[in-house]
Amino acid sequence: MFAGKPIIGLAGGIGSGKSHVARLFGELGCLVIDSDEQIRRAYQDPQVKQTLRQWWGEAVFDAKGEIDRSAVARLIFTDPIQRQRLEQLLHPMVGQMRQREMESAANDAQVVAFVWDTPLLFETGLNAQCDAVVFVDAPWSDRLARVQRQRGWSAEELARREKLQMPLDKKASLSDHVIRNTAGANDDVVRAQVREVLSRILAATVATTDRHRRIR
Repeated sequence: MFAGKPIIGLAGGIGSGKSHVARLFGELGCLVIDSDEQIRRAYQDPQVKQTLRQWWGEAVFDAKGEIDRSAVARLIFTDPIQRQRLEQLLHPMVGQMRQREMESAANDAQVVAFVWDTPLLFETGLNAQCDAVVFVDAPWSDRLARVQRQRGWSAEELARREKLQMPLDKKASLSDHVIRNTAGANDDVVRAQVREVLSRILAATVATTDRHRRIR
């Protein structure tokens, strides 16, 4: 909990629609903190650019001198050592950005909760800082269709990248709530699930706060 507001972590497979679910939480008064957006901002940092140029040369930069995220991804997903190296560089920066975003909304009465939309919630241990973890569940076929459409990935690429993450069944078992985001579901169906889950989390937060007050 931060400033009396619960922290909700989102988990799920690649292409499960976590960002869409995050937006629905945002519509209900949650401040969504998008790790992918924070990484994009970190890649604009001159020191990060200099470090990556020292490590990997011009191969990970585009014609405009900006970091080519696709080139970086190809490199780190075939070399665990380089992936860990990059994570050690970026994760502290992303953590600082996350903290600043929460601090800026700490006294905003319109914000009812913080939602962390991060692809590696369990792998980085961030789930331990969350009051609740919501697993976004979607069938393999739906997830594959999304990444083919949005990223141009093949089934082999999706499978390869998922092997580098915690198994989905384990993520689901470690989560507190599940939202089913199937391709054929009406958006109102997903929205209703988000509303119900948020209501439960907020109710649990109130109960916990009241219990702490009685203890004091």
